[in-house]
Amino acid sequence: MTSIFVDTDVILDLLLQRHSFYIHAAQLFTLADKGQIKINISSLSFSNLHYLLSKQYNRVESRRILSQLKTLVVVLSVDDKVISLALNSDFTDFEDAIQYFTAINNDVPMLITRNLKDYKTAAIPVLSPAAFLS
Repeated sequence: MTSIFVDTDVILDLLLQRHSFYIHAAQLFTLADKGQIKINISSLSFSNLHYLLSKQYNRVESRRILSQLKTLVVVLSVDDKVISLALNSDFTDFEDAIQYFTAINNDVPMLITRNLKDYKTAAIPVLSPAAFLS
């Protein structure tokens, strides 16, 4: 089974049904639901998602949505090593550095994001959802 790390932007595409990005995000998570891929996300993503969802939904609904998401993903820890790697990296976006080093630290071989430009020096393949699905 293919194991991938999915960035927060792709999850938001799914949960907020963002126009023109939703279809590929939905296809990714459908593959996970069918057991065809393993989706990993960071614990940071859960925190960020709750914050962003709570702007659109009440606390109960935000947590219900995240509980459903949790059934489809493996949540990886953001630990001391990940933070140190991110702090000492050349990434201009600190959140992207945390996501990347969470994937690396957990031997996840591929990262899926729509924000490809911030991962130019990645040591693992970084693909858009559309590219991964094709």
